[in-house]
Amino acid sequence: MLATYEEVISELMCVLSKNQVKTNESTLEQHGGDESYHSRSLPDCVVFPGTTGDVQQIVKIADKHNLPVIPYGRGTSLEGHVIPYGGGISIDFSLMNKVLEVREEDFLVRVQPGVTRSQLNKELKKYGLFFSVDPGADATLGGMAATNASGTTSVKYGVMRDQVRDLEVVLADGTIMNTGNLAEKSSSGYHLNGLFTGSEGTLGCFTELTLRVYGIPEVAMAARVSFPELSDAVKAVVNILQAGIDIARVELVDEPSMKQVNKHMQTSYIEKPTLFLEFHGNEAGLKEDVEFMRAIAEENNCGKIDFELDNAARNQLWEARHNLAYAYVHGFPGRKLMVTDVCLPISGLAGAVEHARKQLDELQLIGGIVGHVGDGNFHVLLMIDLANKEELERAEELNERIVMYALERGGTCTGEHGVGVGKQKYQEKEHGPALAVMKNLKLALDPKGIMNPNKIVNTRTEG
Repeated sequence: MLATYEEVISELMCVLSKNQVKTNESTLEQHGGDESYHSRSLPDCVVFPGTTGDVQQIVKIADKHNLPVIPYGRGTSLEGHVIPYGGGISIDFSLMNKVLEVREEDFLVRVQPGVTRSQLNKELKKYGLFFSVDPGADATLGGMAATNASGTTSVKYGVMRDQVRDLEVVLADGTIMNTGNLAEKSSSGYHLNGLFTGSEGTLGCFTELTLRVYGIPEVAMAARVSFPELSDAVKAVVNILQAGIDIARVELVDEPSMKQVNKHMQTSYIEKPTLFLEFHGNEAGLKEDVEFMRAIAEENNCGKIDFELDNAARNQLWEARHNLAYAYVHGFPGRKLMVTDVCLPISGLAGAVEHARKQLDELQLIGGIVGHVGDGNFHVLLMIDLANKEELERAEELNERIVMYALERGGTCTGEHGVGVGKQKYQEKEHGPALAVMKNLKLALDPKGIMNPNKIVNTRTEG
């Protein structure tokens, strides 16, 4: 006989305090969605573990009663990853927010999953270190590992998967395991760090992360470069990368998006396709890289180039880039932001961006193109009226066209946002027979299908 949720909640309260188990409407509502346009669905209860042991007990109860478990960070995901379709237990990791250890000589840090990116960097600054992955949102590190987040600095430092040295994971049956160790490299066994990073909570709950960190660079310089055409800006990026210039960030913002930036932030940036760039290094090397970049930009018909060495000015420049999504949201009240992303080989980037702009215009949708183009990843930001079925269909059609263009050229349906539910329908086309391997891995680690069910791959059966 199946237990009622009242009985399950009673069991949870036996292993947690009363304040760690919530069923009130406001808490359920908070955990019923993310920042995506996907429809909301409420969990049956929300739990707030404080330790790995708490998580283990929660998962064991869920396993006993065959109940869904949905790990939750800050809800900043964009493809419905944390939405509990089918109800279940939402595990909110906000109380597990301690920086446990900084190993400055090893350039490693050990944290709980609820630690945010900005919180970690504030702590690391005392040691002359910083954590490189910068997705824009002040997400939790557990959530960033779950989606293999990247962001503006990935062109130099890599994505989240490149920073993960070890994960402590609670599996679906309550087993606690580690995926790696502290060594710089290892040829021992399967690469579990790579498997679990990006698994979106479908294989287990992360309870500790050991991550690689970096020394704060001696000098950092930012630049903003405008171009007459979108194609000129993209070709400049390709040429900069082909030249081997050691660039830390290179971001593309198209003309409509620059207009939104100016409206939202009351700035007066040139409203043309623009590259936001940043260089890290020593003074002599950085000067050489900047001059080389200037020459390449000029060869690609650039307009004005503005440089920023002052820290406050650099922060303002990147604030403009990071606030782009909010600039669109505030600029179109009553509409919902839909963000799609794809990633392609660098050689196919220019054509993909031009194709995306053409589709936006053809389908008559409100939106702009931005992205971490240094690694072939770009986004289309759309402002859609969810009540307008025809407009929503056009937005879905745009997403489909952009994804198919990328897949047909050896790219991926998502460079950093992850699969969740929004990109699940493209998995078979992208992975082919490998998708069956993924399903078998999921079934081996989670035979009852309780861990964030029906995200990435669909294996859960009812009953």
